[in-house]
Amino acid sequence: MQDFEKLGIFYLGRHYDLANRKPLDSPVLYESRDLVTHGVCVGMTGSGKTGLCLSLLEEAAMDSIPALIIDPKGDLGNLLLTFPDLKPDDFLPWVNEDDARRKGLSTQEFARQQAELWQKGLAAWGQDGQRIANLRRNCDFAIYTPGSDAGIPVSVVRSFAAPPPELVEDRELFRERVSATATALLGLLGINADPIQSREHILISTLLDQAWRNGQDLDLPALISQIQAPPLARIGVLETEAFYPSKDRFQLAMMLNNLLASPGFEAWLEGEPLDVQSLLYDAHGKPRMSILSIAHLNDSERMFFVSLLLNQTLSWMRQQSGTTSLRALLYMDEIFGYLPPIGEPPSKRPFLTLLKQARAFGLGVVLATQNPVDLDYKALSNAGTWWIGRLQTERDKNRVLDGLEGVAASAGLSGGFDRQKIDQMLSGLGNRIFLMNNVHRGAPIVFETRWAMSYLRGPLTRSQIRMLMQGRKPVVAGPSGAALKSRATNSSDGASAIRPVLPPDVPQYFVPARSGGAVVYAPKLFACADVKFLDPKRQIDLDRKIALLAPITSDATPISWEDAEESELEAGDLEQAPAEGARFLPLPPAAGKAKNYASWSRDFANWLYANQRLDLFYSPSTGETSKPEESERDFRIRLQTVAREQRDAAVTELRKKYETKLRTLEDKIRRAEQLLRKEKQESQSELISSVISIGTSIFGALLGSRKTSTALGKATGAIKGVNRIRKQSQQAGFAEDNLENLQAQYEELQQQIEQESEALAAQYDVANEQFETFTVRPKKTHIAVKLCALVWTPQEREEV
Repeated sequence: MQDFEKLGIFYLGRHYDLANRKPLDSPVLYESRDLVTHGVCVGMTGSGKTGLCLSLLEEAAMDSIPALIIDPKGDLGNLLLTFPDLKPDDFLPWVNEDDARRKGLSTQEFARQQAELWQKGLAAWGQDGQRIANLRRNCDFAIYTPGSDAGIPVSVVRSFAAPPPELVEDRELFRERVSATATALLGLLGINADPIQSREHILISTLLDQAWRNGQDLDLPALISQIQAPPLARIGVLETEAFYPSKDRFQLAMMLNNLLASPGFEAWLEGEPLDVQSLLYDAHGKPRMSILSIAHLNDSERMFFVSLLLNQTLSWMRQQSGTTSLRALLYMDEIFGYLPPIGEPPSKRPFLTLLKQARAFGLGVVLATQNPVDLDYKALSNAGTWWIGRLQTERDKNRVLDGLEGVAASAGLSGGFDRQKIDQMLSGLGNRIFLMNNVHRGAPIVFETRWAMSYLRGPLTRSQIRMLMQGRKPVVAGPSGAALKSRATNSSDGASAIRPVLPPDVPQYFVPARSGGAVVYAPKLFACADVKFLDPKRQIDLDRKIALLAPITSDATPISWEDAEESELEAGDLEQAPAEGARFLPLPPAAGKAKNYASWSRDFANWLYANQRLDLFYSPSTGETSKPEESERDFRIRLQTVAREQRDAAVTELRKKYETKLRTLEDKIRRAEQLLRKEKQESQSELISSVISIGTSIFGALLGSRKTSTALGKATGAIKGVNRIRKQSQQAGFAEDNLENLQAQYEELQQQIEQESEALAAQYDVANEQFETFTVRPKKTHIAVKLCALVWTPQEREEV
């Protein structure tokens, strides 16, 4: 079998002769970048659809391509059941005990049989435990369980975070995001809301729209509060009260409050945030296959989560640079109900947007179903690759044919679509036999899917997911009631209700205080400055705003910038007057002298000059430099796309470089083989002719022929024929040596290609590259202190 371990290539199986019902030796190799135009996999239960899709995801992991994997049935967690040693003990915890009982075997014996089955199955497809080890090394695997703590919990309603500015500026996409979020949330309450007719939908959409446009996040408690007291006078042209009376709004608020207060809903409030970047890469930048298991959720909860995930994916996608290489995958098994031809579930709009726009950002969408009838084939006409397995009914087949015809029309290939031929091919498909229609590669092909490296044991139970994710769950903790009480103001702290009297030239301001209690102010020095980092050679130009709050002490050196804390405050945030009823902690003497503030301002500038620095990373392999404020992890993640693009271009050039040489050698070998056969045939013919001639001459001489001289002449001619035989044999030998030499050259060239491919893989392996670092420091002239003043900061509060 041809070598299938190639850069940017997915090994899916081998070609299949449908007419003779037998597999062929040539492997089916699929270029990963073709998946940028998305894919659809259709097949009935038992067709091998799950095995094919798992193999596709395995190949993505082998190529270090991360994926978001939505798992409605609970069987995609099998991706974590990979055992490089292929020992029975590895299989034992995961075998199905019911299957063992049906076969009359103990679980230990059944595990042994499964281990042997996987060893043989992998070997038959040119795979082994080392490839499984490579799979586990190239990607991280994790199972997330929103609404459950069986796997890694996901906090999806802790905050309805405002989308990034890029999405807000896209009116259509922002409108869809607002509408889908409102629809999904109301769906959790059992309200099937029409975006045009439903007051609930219009109100929640308006509140989300207003908050998000102002860059504000909304959590559920804040949303409940705003529903009771909307921060807007009108909705449309009607006053809010006329449009949606407070009594009716209270009912909606109570429904949301009941949802928030229900014990089962607590799991939705805990866990890791729904952050797509963290789902696709771990803390070190390693690609991750994130399996989002939703089998335990009811229909409304599934729709709610899938809609939020798709919208978060769109937001993440909008922040990525464009690429023609496959950056990441979004895979959903059993798409039934999420992309219907009729109706507008919350998931449909974001799916449509992804199918239209994700290709420009290198995000491939793969959708699978065993129910091909209830799909929006107009939307799926954007999918460039279709994998079709055995179908259950003639109706299913006709719907798939309609879909393929739509794909051909979208790709401008409608004239080359042979519906009757493909119909015949689909009718002949069997188990694990699929038709692949790839608009990038010409005519459809039929192939048999390869053996999956993952152990396909079926859906995982919650206890099994818990076992797989043991030690991976995030620690989620909140402040205890005692900790909250400890924040109360201590009345014996020496605070005074009298504001210290200061000279008018002492600059002083007040940090805004929250309502809810009497404020206790503590004096601190606030200093802010603009610092420019400039390096024209490396094209670095960064303005950094620095704001520090430093304690003011009674020591000989009242200010220590080393003890100062960074602050998010800006000069414009400070107020001119204190909160009503506030009390003030004692003011150190140095803070009452105006001249000290000018001195502290100069000290601040000198401290910034000595301590501010911009550390950047440089990648020797790609020549890329990290962006200002970009962490090593984010730089490494960004480089993986850059390196993959450079690698794909280099692989293309490598193929072009050797294509002519390989074809030339192949032609020479073919001609040498023909010449060798010809020389051997002529030598054999000469040998036979000479033997006959010699025999005839000798026979004639023995019989005493009168023409003895003639016989002797013939014998002499035969002996000359022997000489010709020797010459023919030498020529055949020369031809054979020439063939062996050409074959050796061909093998040497193949080895050279392999070595250069391995060198390319190593050259662009930025995941393990050791970055160089360099530092940019500001010039004194590039440090501008904007303010250095006394600020009164709220420290504690007392309940009133």
